Amino acid sequence: MANSNYAPPTAEDVFRYRYQHGTNLGSMFVHGPWLNDGASSDDTSVSRELDEVKRSLMTQGLEETRLKWEAHWQIALTDFDIIWFKSVARCNSIRIPIGFFTLGPVFCTGTDFEGEPSEVYVNCWNILKRLIEKCHSHGIGVLIDFQTIPGSMDQSGHVDFGMVDFCASERKWVLATDCVAFVVQEVTYHAMAGVIGVQISSETDWKACDLWRWYDEVLEITSCVNPPLPIYISDGRNFAAALDYAMARNRLQTLLDSSSIIVDTHRYYTTGAYRHMGPEAIISQIHDALSELSIRQGNVSSRRTAVDAYIGQYSCAMDTQIGGRTGQSGRTALIKAFGQTQSKQWQSKACGSAFVGFKIHRISGDEWDFEQQVSTGAISSPPWLTIPRAQVLSKTAEAEKRRSDSREAALSQHSGSPDTREHQLYALGWDLGFSDALSFFGALARDVIPGGWNGGEKIGAMELWVRKRLRETQRLTKEFSIDWETGFRKGVSDFYDLVGIGSVP
Repeated sequence: MANSNYAPPTAEDVFRYRYQHGTNLGSMFVHGPWLNDGASSDDTSVSRELDEVKRSLMTQGLEETRLKWEAHWQIALTDFDIIWFKSVARCNSIRIPIGFFTLGPVFCTGTDFEGEPSEVYVNCWNILKRLIEKCHSHGIGVLIDFQTIPGSMDQSGHVDFGMVDFCASERKWVLATDCVAFVVQEVTYHAMAGVIGVQISSETDWKACDLWRWYDEVLEITSCVNPPLPIYISDGRNFAAALDYAMARNRLQTLLDSSSIIVDTHRYYTTGAYRHMGPEAIISQIHDALSELSIRQGNVSSRRTAVDAYIGQYSCAMDTQIGGRTGQSGRTALIKAFGQTQSKQWQSKACGSAFVGFKIHRISGDEWDFEQQVSTGAISSPPWLTIPRAQVLSKTAEAEKRRSDSREAALSQHSGSPDTREHQLYALGWDLGFSDALSFFGALARDVIPGGWNGGEKIGAMELWVRKRLRETQRLTKEFSIDWETGFRKGVSDFYDLVGIGSVP
């Protein structure tokens, strides 16, 4: 029987805590249509965006420039694209980078965009909000990534596609904070159910500017405005440090609700030591990726905290000389193996992933193209998202029939005596874990979340979901929670075994 003390996962819960399989929406809201005009794609900085806006204003005027930029944003994701996402790529989320100028003239005050250039963006945020609403109606969640701090990309020599060692002035950090606060307020007060989280990014490394200090300031605001909204932080190229920071913020025993922190990390295998490695050696490295999580996950009750990681960008690119060494057929096979290995690893270790870009203009080569890599089979969608709708319903019904036997088997394996408190807590945890896994899995098929398409859903941010459920008990002592959590995880696992996805990452 289910634990009646807990409300079942809401549609919003499923949107935010399921495994997020998707891609970045390229440069649609960070860089304008000038990238489509045959311009060099080498310089994608904010200064280039400003230069192109000013050039268009001089030659075409404000009205024509605004209309041109708006037309670009309005086709960022077409109805055909969404159908392809749903039926072919099986994406249930996208990650959309935005800049301060995306939010319109008010947030351009005091920047180089102030004045007429800012008027080009007067409708940009509303256009993005309509896109988010459309995605939500199709069951696709959106991670809003506030990526561009004023002045942060006005330098040359970028590495890793925009990540540079940069420290903004105090005034610009304040403006960035105001931008994030505005976005979270909009998500909250306009009930933007399609937003799965807000990411705060910076084009700097963890130590260069004491990045955590800015995160502290922003998180105090988001925790006051919308505590349930997950906040994604960039790891600043120091994954372990960012995980430890998130764990300090995600403690179980806090006086007030606070934002749950998920750590975004980017995984590329084209620079540094990887340039001198063969493709097979690079592929073998994937199995150890995200190893930093192993000592930080798995027992929320004992650790008194939780953390999950998200792959914000990855690609299928390796050394450009692969083709010369192996021939085209060999290159294709290696790229496919590389992509499939990454897909399995991210599905196993992370709470979600987003390919580097769906519509991305500044990078050449099929290895950076999500649509191309899906078509070749290099990028595999999570198997549970491919289950036909009718099968999801039948599998769910069968699991419900077998629930009692599965529960009895699980309880018989528990070391505690049936009349002990430990055994009862284990049973309560098992009941809820089974129920939650069932609710997530059937959310699409049962129209709990919109979309009306195939696929089951799986709890992705498992550590943070356990934390959420534990906090809802309002009994956070280790004596209570350890047996409860063990039972909870067993209930989730048993449900997955019954519907045939237990061995799936």
